[in-house]
Amino acid sequence: MFARLLTFAGIIAVSALTLPGLATTYLERSATEEAGDTDRTLPVSTAKYAVSKGVKLSADAKGHFFGTFRINGRRETGLVDTGASMIAINMSAARRLGISPNSLKFNAAVSTANGVVKGAHVELDRVEIGTIGVRRVDALVLPDAALSGTLIGMSFMNKLSSYRVEGGALHMFR
Repeated sequence: MFARLLTFAGIIAVSALTLPGLATTYLERSATEEAGDTDRTLPVSTAKYAVSKGVKLSADAKGHFFGTFRINGRRETGLVDTGASMIAINMSAARRLGISPNSLKFNAAVSTANGVVKGAHVELDRVEIGTIGVRRVDALVLPDAALSGTLIGMSFMNKLSSYRVEGGALHMFR
């Protein structure tokens, strides 16, 4: 009985010494893999996430800035578009993000590159990229035919402390 108790105490002592190091390694690996996942999900490996206060997105071959965002807790690839006044998502993305189509009122006239379409205003609970997260972000839901992807517009960018384009990269800071 005493030998079992001593063995058990030894296991606890070894665990107490090794678990903190394992947890740190796991968290560092998770952060690295998350940044790596972003590169794999984009059409071109363009996003590079910093582990500090800011996020850096490298431009793709056409000069566009794509990133994998978390919108309402769900992953969504978006194109940062400073010419868009709000985040714009299509109906398919809205469903993926947990927005009920029945709750939408398409009563906002929206000017797009393809003309004027009707959009529905929504407020996103949280929009995140890398180490940056903002709450209560205005967005518009557009019909699938009017928008093929997700645009991250100024309703998100204006909530940042700053952003700049430098050396072929978009630097965002919260």
